[in-house]
Amino acid sequence: MARTSFFATCAPGLEPLLHAELTALRVARVERQVGGCYFEGDLADARRANLWLRMATRVLLRVSRFPCPDEDALYAGAQAIDWSRFLVADGSLRVDAQARDSQLAHTRFVEQRVKDAIVDRFRERTGRRPDVDREAPDLFVHVHLFGDRCTLSVDTSGQALHRRGWRRHQGRAPLAETLAAALVRLSEWDERAPLLDPFCGSGTIAIEAALSALRIAPGLSRTGFAFERWPGHDGRAWEREKVRARDERRSAGKLRILASDVDPQRVAQARANAEAAGVAELVELEVADACAFSPRRGWNAWIVANLPYGERVGAEADLEVLYPRFGERLREYAAGYHAALLCPPGRLARSLGLVGLRAHTFHNGGLECRLLLGRIEAS
Repeated sequence: MARTSFFATCAPGLEPLLHAELTALRVARVERQVGGCYFEGDLADARRANLWLRMATRVLLRVSRFPCPDEDALYAGAQAIDWSRFLVADGSLRVDAQARDSQLAHTRFVEQRVKDAIVDRFRERTGRRPDVDREAPDLFVHVHLFGDRCTLSVDTSGQALHRRGWRRHQGRAPLAETLAAALVRLSEWDERAPLLDPFCGSGTIAIEAALSALRIAPGLSRTGFAFERWPGHDGRAWEREKVRARDERRSAGKLRILASDVDPQRVAQARANAEAAGVAELVELEVADACAFSPRRGWNAWIVANLPYGERVGAEADLEVLYPRFGERLREYAAGYHAALLCPPGRLARSLGLVGLRAHTFHNGGLECRLLLGRIEAS
């Protein structure tokens, strides 16, 4: 496939990090936009993006963009595309649509018309037609209507890219792998100093930190991507790409990543997840109460953690007690440490008693939260 246009989607607020990742992959014309980043390349670039991006949710390939003032133009534009590049006649598809300031505001109707156009093209040319599968389609088609213009894209990823493939246990309030990777990146961890997570839950932050430090491509643990099911997929080239990615793995050396949780079941789940991710030798796990957190003074480590919102604190369910106590331990034992702490906004964050930290707004599972960044000062 010749050079074409792609759009890598991400969670709100992660666009600058995703832009940096794509720039590091050396794809062409990377542009930061709302909800993700545009870039140009060929299918080899799309394969590398799916394999290596830690912040992206999906990688979409733009198939067509055309004027779309009404439903007839929508149908004609969709039927003009050679869909056999992405789907066999007896395969399955799913169409999702978004519309803004468009005459075609009913997204279910838009999805139906695009599906009809694709199915009719196959039927006219082959006598067969693909089926609709909402759960596990061979091809996912994305329709974006803005004003009187339609953009049709196909999903190269399949399952969302935060599904790395290593998670064996979710925990009660799991942090998305993409957001965990973002917390580690925003902390500016140097991947040499120790990294500590005293609220590890199922281990997502520690595992994502280990994957980054060891330069393990996040897509290597997955069972498959959407592009692997496309007609003409170059399986040999893809296998060579994965071999090159495995060869990138670094040695852990003397690096230490320590994670703990007050709940023994969560720690056991984190251990199973770390083993599945191939980083069990690097991630040290233990059962410990964050209110007794006492790391080595002067260690100059990083503390990266997703503090509880009231969902999984065990015996310390009273956050009014937990936050001040944990903040006190930080000021006493971790002065000079770097911190990246994700917590609820407002009073609880202030009750940590940490001064001089920068605050960034994020959304975690639909909940607004604050990421506190900076060096911890002593009391």
